[in-house]
Amino acid sequence: MMDPVRELKVRAEILKKALASADSGALERLRVLPEMRRAAAPALAATVASIRRKHCLAVVAREHGFSSWAHALRVLDGDPGEVDFGTMLYGESSGGFLHPWFATYPEARACMDDATRSGARPFLLAFGRQFFVAEGEFVTTLGLDPQDGDWQALAWDWARPRDGGARRRLYAKRLAALRGTR
Repeated sequence: MMDPVRELKVRAEILKKALASADSGALERLRVLPEMRRAAAPALAATVASIRRKHCLAVVAREHGFSSWAHALRVLDGDPGEVDFGTMLYGESSGGFLHPWFATYPEARACMDDATRSGARPFLLAFGRQFFVAEGEFVTTLGLDPQDGDWQALAWDWARPRDGGARRRLYAKRLAALRGTR
């Protein structure tokens, strides 16, 4: 199983090489950086020589729902002080689902516990600083297997997992599912 941090580093290196070969698609990807968002095409092309690894890491982090490379590292490493989980757990194909959303973890946890008591197998997931409770069908749209043993290892709770290693492995599986779609 790949390490999610290593996977993002590899993707950043691939981006850097594509930029060095004047790939126009790679150049456009730089627009996720605030300082490049409104740059005219010639100005964007002129910046390629000054693009460093840190810029590519920032691009890849933003493309995967994190505000910066440092933010991605905190989330993927399971920093308990990080309260913003990024947006990786909500994809383009996720829009057709209705979930109960919550501003606080205790509210989301109570909803999950209620659903569990009534016989359901809910998943408590995070989006930015918010929480939502989803069903297995939604997890499938993320390219993840709702029957994967890692869900049980983290007690179906992404925000406060029983086993942080399981969440890290699920992040890696989510990145694998996203491969080729970005």
